[in-house]
Amino acid sequence: MQIRTLGSTGPAVSALGLGAMAMSGAYGEADRAESVATVHAALDAGVTLIDTADFYAMGHNELLLAEALRGRDRDSYRLSVKFGMLRGPGPGFGGHDARPEAVQNFLAYSLTRLGTDHIDLYRPARLDPTVPIEETVGAIKEMIDAGYVRHLGLSEVDAATIRRAHAVHPVADLQIEYSLISRAVEAEVLPTLRELGIGLTAYGVLGRGLISGHWSAGHATDPGDGRGFSPRFTSGNVEHNLTLVAALRQVADAKGCTVAQLAIAWVAAQGEDIVPLVGARTRERLSEALPATELTLTADDLAEIEKAVPRGAARGDRYPSAFMSGLGVGN
Repeated sequence: MQIRTLGSTGPAVSALGLGAMAMSGAYGEADRAESVATVHAALDAGVTLIDTADFYAMGHNELLLAEALRGRDRDSYRLSVKFGMLRGPGPGFGGHDARPEAVQNFLAYSLTRLGTDHIDLYRPARLDPTVPIEETVGAIKEMIDAGYVRHLGLSEVDAATIRRAHAVHPVADLQIEYSLISRAVEAEVLPTLRELGIGLTAYGVLGRGLISGHWSAGHATDPGDGRGFSPRFTSGNVEHNLTLVAALRQVADAKGCTVAQLAIAWVAAQGEDIVPLVGARTRERLSEALPATELTLTADDLAEIEKAVPRGAARGDRYPSAFMSGLGVGN
């Protein structure tokens, strides 16, 4: 497994990270034993970066990871944790809370659920519009100084917010959606990260499965699968988006790889400062993703991929409209 460093101040991590959200029902029911086995397989393959959030199924994901990581050398992996999204007993979200006192509260619960004495990368999941980012970062800095957190991360914020946060404490990385069909980060955010020496951890590299090569029109979503509400998966949009996947498949076939491997490799090829996160919830999907780290894309390959999936070619927003206003960049 290749190693990449998250920015100029962040940790060295595997060139491919594991996003654990789907192991807690975000895309329908998941098998707990298979989820644990997938985490084990990832660690055994050299994956060292694992991403979660305290609000993934209201703590379920952190407890699952605690089970999967039990007995492993704590220095052999890095935990990235998001906080601040408020939940209720139903399926909806109730806003954000990134007040300094909330930072400490959320962190205390995460440390306990995960069974660890520190978080490697801690980040607000979204910008709290009622709390200056400087106050949130200041509270995380206090937790870094106290030894409970190793590095500051951000998630889904714009370039101006990145600059404000970085002025308070060095930011190791920004976590944001980045894929062949979500490239808004390229305009201002990515250049800002590179100017400041901040890494990028890219989630959604397979467009929530849409550009994995395994999705088809008319695909029925399981109960609880959030893709049933995603604009890119709705009738009219999904058919168009799958024509992009069909074009991408031709490039993948010529390259001798799968569509998923090509899509992951494309993200990784955008810079050594970028680490793709793969939301595999089974060993089968993980096994498909891992070879992407060894896939070298030439200039001709990249040009063919660009022809197949031009920037802005996807139809539909990457989130339902109620969530789009809370993002630092668009599609």
